Amino acid sequence: MITWERLTQADFVTTEWSGGTTTQLAISPERAAYGDREFLWRLSSATVELDHSDFTPLPDYNRFLAVLEGEIKLKIDAQEPFPLTPGRVVAFDGGVPVESWGQCVDFNLMVRKGKGEGCVVELRREEAFEETVTPGAGNRSLAVYCVSGSASLPQFGLEVQAGQTLLCLEGQNEPFTIKGEAGVLMVACVREA
Repeated sequence: MITWERLTQADFVTTEWSGGTTTQLAISPERAAYGDREFLWRLSSATVELDHSDFTPLPDYNRFLAVLEGEIKLKIDAQEPFPLTPGRVVAFDGGVPVESWGQCVDFNLMVRKGKGEGCVVELRREEAFEETVTPGAGNRSLAVYCVSGSASLPQFGLEVQAGQTLLCLEGQNEPFTIKGEAGVLMVACVREA
């Protein structure tokens, strides 16, 4: 049986770093510690309060990054710096040097190399909507993070408000429907290798 759960601020872990704070929204396995670097995947949102930041090297992980508020200029490895604004998700190797300029609130998925594949999709809607998500075959974990507005998974009887996450760790691979009001949702999917 597929099991979804709603996570609220009381379930999240917020820590300080040199340039702001990071809120861990979910991690797998559940008892894993980010600092040990032995997790399969981690979902977080950080505030970047410095004008210039160097990303923590994470050579064992692939990363997916989106800006929720604000705008930054991002430089990944030897690439030319480029603007990262709300509505765009970038994927990169966590082991390469990454720098950013500007302040923002971001959304970040980290997936261990060779152990899984990930993706992040932003749903930004100006009005009420209904969308079907098809995760695909395989053992998948899914998270729906409500940045603003509200949303529900009617077939599971769950609702989520701004700042909350709906999480499924049980291998959701059947299509499901998300209904929402105007706002922003981030949908993260991890398929275990």
